[in-house]
Amino acid sequence: MTDAGMTSFDEIYGLPDPRGYFGRLGPYAYQTPGHAQPVFRALAAELAPQRRTVIDICCSYGINSALLNHDVTLDELYAHYTSREAAGLTTAELADRDRAFYAARRRPDAVRAVGVDVSGPALEYAVAVGLLDEGHRVDLEAEEPGEGLRRSAAGAGLITVTGGTSFLTGRTFARLFTAAGRALPVAAFVLRTHDYRPISRCLESYGLTVERDGATRPQRRFTDPGEQRRAVAAVTALGEDPAGKESQGYFHTRLHLAR
Repeated sequence: MTDAGMTSFDEIYGLPDPRGYFGRLGPYAYQTPGHAQPVFRALAAELAPQRRTVIDICCSYGINSALLNHDVTLDELYAHYTSREAAGLTTAELADRDRAFYAARRRPDAVRAVGVDVSGPALEYAVAVGLLDEGHRVDLEAEEPGEGLRRSAAGAGLITVTGGTSFLTGRTFARLFTAAGRALPVAAFVLRTHDYRPISRCLESYGLTVERDGATRPQRRFTDPGEQRRAVAAVTALGEDPAGKESQGYFHTRLHLAR
């Protein structure tokens, strides 16, 4: 179990390609990257020319970068990676197919994409097929960023995260801000079972204002009744109302935008 007693999906992040990720999460209708797509695109469009680098924390196989920089939807990615054709390919063959797939869908307004994650295989695949310009295997909760990440942070204009805030504290953001030499805007989709206030206080200490969206968006279905009960209890303990959201069978996220 992970945050608030969530079912662990750790095994899908160490695979050599994304087929296991989409195959495992598909039955639970995992959808946060799809909700984030228009938000991240709008924020990227506002970046100054010298700051057109986005750092995606807990990036796994580069899903957010795929949706940000390519004309593709999350549903299309599910279909792409769970198809019968994909199932019959080796990882090398899938990577060849993906390079052509993403190159044909590359948006003219694509930004430089830098990924941070603890999974080497996921980062390697995302870089190999062109979803990430750089992938940095580092746990910023425990380690300082390396030279390459520090260099990229200095030219970055935005930090994004959709699936990792439950595992993060302000240390990760403080280290990136120090590397950049300034505070960076942070767009985070945060589970309602997670208390984001400590991270918000860290961001505010750097002069950022954290805007908390009033609307919520479904993240995924619960894996079992026990997971749902734990989520309802966690949301209630944080002063939120689970009615119509967690009580209806889905985790929910809320956008927190610091800028």
